[in-house]
Amino acid sequence: MLFSSISFLYYFLPVALVLYFAVPGRFKNTILLLVSLVFYAWGEPKYILLMLVSILVGFFAGILIGHCAGQSRAKQILILAAGIHLLLLAFFKYGNFLITNWNAVTQSSVPLLQVALPIGISFYTFQILSYEIDVYRGKVPAQRNLISLAAYVAMFPQLIAGPIVRYADMERELAARTLSTENFALGIRRFVLGLSKKILLANVLGELCDTFQASGDKSVLFYWLFALSYTLQIYFDFSGYSDMAIGLGRILGFRFEENFNYPYMAKSITEFWRRWHISLGSFFRDYVYIPLGGNRVSKARWFFNILVVWMLTGLWHGASWNFVFWGLFFAVFLMAEKIWLSKHLEKSRILCHVYVMLTVIVSFVIFYGTDFGEVRDCLGGMMGFLGIPFVSKEFLYYLKSYGIVLLLGMAGATPLPQMVTKKLKESLRGEKAVNILEPVALIGLLLLNTAYLVDSSFNPFLYFRF
Repeated sequence: MLFSSISFLYYFLPVALVLYFAVPGRFKNTILLLVSLVFYAWGEPKYILLMLVSILVGFFAGILIGHCAGQSRAKQILILAAGIHLLLLAFFKYGNFLITNWNAVTQSSVPLLQVALPIGISFYTFQILSYEIDVYRGKVPAQRNLISLAAYVAMFPQLIAGPIVRYADMERELAARTLSTENFALGIRRFVLGLSKKILLANVLGELCDTFQASGDKSVLFYWLFALSYTLQIYFDFSGYSDMAIGLGRILGFRFEENFNYPYMAKSITEFWRRWHISLGSFFRDYVYIPLGGNRVSKARWFFNILVVWMLTGLWHGASWNFVFWGLFFAVFLMAEKIWLSKHLEKSRILCHVYVMLTVIVSFVIFYGTDFGEVRDCLGGMMGFLGIPFVSKEFLYYLKSYGIVLLLGMAGATPLPQMVTKKLKESLRGEKAVNILEPVALIGLLLLNTAYLVDSSFNPFLYFRF
């Protein structure tokens, strides 16, 4: 079930919230778990069992690791439990990828697995792993209440698209949390803004991308228009979902960490990855990069660590070689910045921004492609290598048709709207006007989003691929 759907907005969510707020505090985790299982079963009921198996493995592994703290057996239990989680992830997400490559290398004909990718498996697997590792490290005690741990893993706001929420950050709130009208109002505000980013910007930009793919009148500038549109679409699609998850968490009494911080304002690729999908980057830093030695090793080993982390980052996003190449593409720029590039970029702020945006746009062209041939053609079209005209009638038509949305998207990817809103609030006389106008504006946005959903059948979610 998508957050950006009529069924979620007007059926599931109202019922879930009524049940959640109606029961006493000691039953809230139980209700949260039950509605989360219904949410997951709405789309993939057969894979509930898979998630429950992962939860049970994590629950008993955490208890055993805590019981054997300081002993070699604790490490053995952690390795066994992590191996089970990673094998399940590998089977469902990477099984066909491995078989396809094995067949290509050995000229075999091993049949592909007839399994679908369970929604959210990458996110909940990483959350369980972070819990088990943190128990092993002594950062948190083992959770002895199965309902509480299951509610943490299956919690519907962040189940299918993150952010990757660590148990250590939610331990206290799982035990006791404060529900207030202020948190409820802030959560609703964040949710509606995220919903608007997804529906009014990402979906519209996605329509432009699909129109480009179907066009028979491509040109160099049309390729660039597509690349820019997709770069904005994926940002508003994923950050919009993160905003909705953070808002829903706030309504329920949980405070999730931010997952995006205006990444397109970065002045380097290193900074870009501190601002983009923050929860994923911090996961790989704390559970892969630092255990490998981080930068406290020889330069050769340091670069090896970077390559490993970014190869895994690429693979996490999808079982395809273009994702691996996408991850290694960023690794090359990160290493170049650490060696010599950063000191040259610091001389010009404009040069920094142009460099980051060109790199990111090219990276998302790689990310978009389903194979290297498609990526090659798109990059070739952008560089004028396909023998196509520089400009075409379709480019001019769609630039004019989507120009306002593109401008809104480019402005929305910066702190400008937030600054304008802040100035507007300061200019209004008294809090009373703000308290009246803001709810009216949010209701207007919700109605506009609803009208779009009713009128349009185009409502993709890019991160379902992962």
